[in-house]
Amino acid sequence: MKLKTKYLPLLLGAAIAVGVFIGGSLDFNDKSDSLFTSNSKKDKLNRLIDYIDHDYVEDVNTDSIVDVTVNGILENLDPHSVYIPKEDMQSVTENMKGDFVGIGISFYTHHDTITVIKTIESGPSERAGLKGGDRIITADGDSIFGRDITNGDLAKKLKGKKNTDVTLKVIRKGEENPLEFKITRDNIPIVSVDAAYMLSENLGYIKINRFAESTYKEFKKALTRLKKEGATEMVLDLRGNPGGFLGIAESIVDEFLEDDKLILFTKNKRGKIEKNFATGKGSFEDGHVYVLIDENSASASEIVAGALQDNDKGTIVGRRSYGKGLVQREMQLGDGSAVRLTVSRYYTPTGRSIQRAYEKGNRDYFDDYYSRINSGELLDPEKIEIADSLKFTTPKGKVVYGGGGIIPDVFVPLDEGMQNETITFLDRRGFIRSFVFEQLEKDRTIYKDISKEDFLINFEVTDQVVEDFQDYLNEKRNTNIVFIVYKTEMKQYIKAAFADQLFGNGTYEEVINQKDIMINEVINLSLNKD
Repeated sequence: MKLKTKYLPLLLGAAIAVGVFIGGSLDFNDKSDSLFTSNSKKDKLNRLIDYIDHDYVEDVNTDSIVDVTVNGILENLDPHSVYIPKEDMQSVTENMKGDFVGIGISFYTHHDTITVIKTIESGPSERAGLKGGDRIITADGDSIFGRDITNGDLAKKLKGKKNTDVTLKVIRKGEENPLEFKITRDNIPIVSVDAAYMLSENLGYIKINRFAESTYKEFKKALTRLKKEGATEMVLDLRGNPGGFLGIAESIVDEFLEDDKLILFTKNKRGKIEKNFATGKGSFEDGHVYVLIDENSASASEIVAGALQDNDKGTIVGRRSYGKGLVQREMQLGDGSAVRLTVSRYYTPTGRSIQRAYEKGNRDYFDDYYSRINSGELLDPEKIEIADSLKFTTPKGKVVYGGGGIIPDVFVPLDEGMQNETITFLDRRGFIRSFVFEQLEKDRTIYKDISKEDFLINFEVTDQVVEDFQDYLNEKRNTNIVFIVYKTEMKQYIKAAFADQLFGNGTYEEVINQKDIMINEVINLSLNKD
């Protein structure tokens, strides 16, 4: 296996960006306006910017100077106090709100033409009759194909105000003339529950990718459905989940904990403590729960895992979590930008702070993943550094530790096959999905009579398809990546991409989970549970 080292910074940067913009446990009760009174420190910064604006020898974009200044100040505080420029606010807000207004398609630029991968279930485009493979050539009479069209241009054409119309002209294989569709824009959910299905006769599975405003409703709907299907035990998959709204995490924990059980407490610099307790509304208080975590499970994910572990509820499975125990509040800066400022720390019910140390600076903090690889802790639980001074005990006598993430009850090592760097890179860059899309484009009628159940059980990716993917990478993507050693794993990822584009609705996770060693561990735990 070979992976170009130039790609590693891209992966690290993407991981950091996710943690920065999504991973905060947020509290939007912004009461900070009263704090902005005049003083010499603030006047000094204002005067300096005014001097540069009016008297400096060359014209300077003082907005960019302010951005640099704000970032410089926040970088000296902690790793999770961040600045959000006004040009990023819409996308950040949409991501955490859980929806946006649009037409409801996922698309791929194929030969300089926007081609529909799939429509969002029950969304405007599906209702209007668009299908996977349709090529959109105009929107309201304006051309939207060609090399000069950017994603920003497309967003302007396809997004808009709710209940407004856009007329699309599309080319569809098998149709002699272009087809026209009038589509009414609507709220399009940004799904945070990736999958919800039964792993066995009584074991349900729900995967949550972040804690947005809409997440609890999605989760509750999935939980209710799986209970009706016979689930008496539940797997809550929080692997790779960077966090989100603290209140949403509390609501999800509340489904599993009895009335008046402590979920967490927060403490600010003045020593003010706020405690949050479960209510009597939980619908899965009698069922066993398994929480899956890994080194990328952060913030709100750790609140869920820590609250359940400290209350002796269920089993935490996986690897030590990220270690983020800081709470941010979003504060508007008056020009459309904002800061997310750390205002308190949170603690699990036994009193643990799981925040990792950050005194050595942000770079050292965000490079902790590589430290864990080098130490061997992703493969061996004995390599996890723990401090006896941070030992805590749950009500039933289980020993737990603070000081940097949640340590699972049952350790599962990193799968060096399914989670190797080459496949992870190809998946994150979208190369597997784009290859599968082009395979489907050759003849979609081959798959039109295959049911989801038949596909999951019987569909196999051949050696020839894997070889075709290797050729695709070399010829169309101009890479020298090889994955001969991981051919079996690559077949699984290709099958998952086929499933997602053909059926959606969590089938990608269903396919990947067929080879997931952590899922298999949970199934065994369920079968052998007393």
